[in-house]
Amino acid sequence: MSGAVLGASGLWAKTFWYAFGTTAFFAGVVNLLNVITIQHAMPRLNPLEPWIWEGASWLSLLGFFWIAWIFWRLAPLKVRPRWRLLLHVPGALIYSPLHIGGFIALRTLAYWMMGGHYHFGNFWPQFLYELRKDCLAYLLFQAGFALIDHLLRQQQLIQIPGQSLTFDIRDGARLTRVRLSDILAITSAGNYVEFVLQDGRRLLMRSPLSAVEGDLSGRGFVRTHRSWLVNETAVTGLTPEGSGDYGVALGSLTAPLSRRFPAALARLRGENSP
Repeated sequence: MSGAVLGASGLWAKTFWYAFGTTAFFAGVVNLLNVITIQHAMPRLNPLEPWIWEGASWLSLLGFFWIAWIFWRLAPLKVRPRWRLLLHVPGALIYSPLHIGGFIALRTLAYWMMGGHYHFGNFWPQFLYELRKDCLAYLLFQAGFALIDHLLRQQQLIQIPGQSLTFDIRDGARLTRVRLSDILAITSAGNYVEFVLQDGRRLLMRSPLSAVEGDLSGRGFVRTHRSWLVNETAVTGLTPEGSGDYGVALGSLTAPLSRRFPAALARLRGENSP
């Protein structure tokens, strides 16, 4: 598993490529249906034009798909605190103009090669129309990432029932594989995260904490603070510290539990299911 934003290995890579392939297939089907509809509605139109329009849109969608992926890595749907989901507003507003600009450029090139000229139409009304469609597509991308990630994690748990799961901590070319049960907590340390292990080791990995939280989703780790994840199976006690905050005892280590994470407190108290 990689903690990098673009996630080039492990579960992140599988999620990306399954999502990319699924998007390519279903978007291609929609574009094909659009071609058939346009040709039926406009029989006098050059039969190549619908293929150019829809093919350019499909290629541009796939070409800028990675933007939606980056923003999902920064703010997956389960991210805490919830306000970080607002990152998807600029995400959609970055994706859409690039997608629109991409298919306009491809259509213009195709028409030029045919000796013609492509006209986008009345720019702002047409742009806003495409923007609305792209924002919906962006939301579907995010839902797709979440669903595929969840299914892959469930498959992984089924494939290795009863076994101690492991996590790869990467620091440059160095890799340390540890059992999840050996990780007490993970804390943010600038551009890195620090893994605190049962044996006293503290290992660094260059990654945002949110990316590691995504990797460990559904595996017994709880976000108790904007800078801390704790292994709920290693928790030995909770100590009130005033104003709704708590200290989380993990053996000799104490991690903070902020009042801003009430769901984490309820979970560690056993008041709801993980």
